[in-house]
Amino acid sequence: MLRMEWFLEKFVGKNHPSPLKILDVGSYDVNGTYRKLLPDDQFEYMGMDMETGPNVDLVVDTPYSWPQLETDSFDIVISGQAFEHNEFFWLTMEEIARILKPGGLVCIIAPNGFEEHRFPVDCYRFFTDGMMAMARYVQLDVLHASTNAFPEGKKNTWYKEGEEDAMMVAQKNYSGPAKIVDRKSYSCQPAEQEKFLSGLKPFQNPQENLIQKLLMKIYRKMA
Repeated sequence: MLRMEWFLEKFVGKNHPSPLKILDVGSYDVNGTYRKLLPDDQFEYMGMDMETGPNVDLVVDTPYSWPQLETDSFDIVISGQAFEHNEFFWLTMEEIARILKPGGLVCIIAPNGFEEHRFPVDCYRFFTDGMMAMARYVQLDVLHASTNAFPEGKKNTWYKEGEEDAMMVAQKNYSGPAKIVDRKSYSCQPAEQEKFLSGLKPFQNPQENLIQKLLMKIYRKMA
């Protein structure tokens, strides 16, 4: 909840001329919802999931095709703690990119830690590079990406061992359906992750941090 609240404050703000259309992918209320962060005078919220239930406004047959939703129709798409249960999440990213308006934002929060919790399946855990790859696949511009990061002085409320999260914020800067990355010409270019923290601080013990820096230095020399 804290990360989504931070996203809204940092990237969306308040006092919009008219309510922003926002889609919550995987909105079924299991342990709380984001709806309470989105007042009706600022946001036109739609919760979407694959079965009827609390906090679900739209039921879809599959996470990979949403014919009920028009292309370029949402200002914001959010999803929290759902992508680990999504077998082919990159196909879901295609639909997210399609329905976002030009200039629209997407915020994905997904586990980096947590024990296995099948609902009905549990497929993935994510790191910063993986979150960036989601956006790159559909040529969205990454604005933020982090793993286990927190604002200055708030580590105790944002970080709990065993319940770590990764987060990504990206923007669509084209119109129409998703633009899939060209698999023939694409070449992996590791990002300087520090540039995408947006003021947050990643939690790492010093030994892990040193090893990561050494490995990245070696990779860049070899590239």
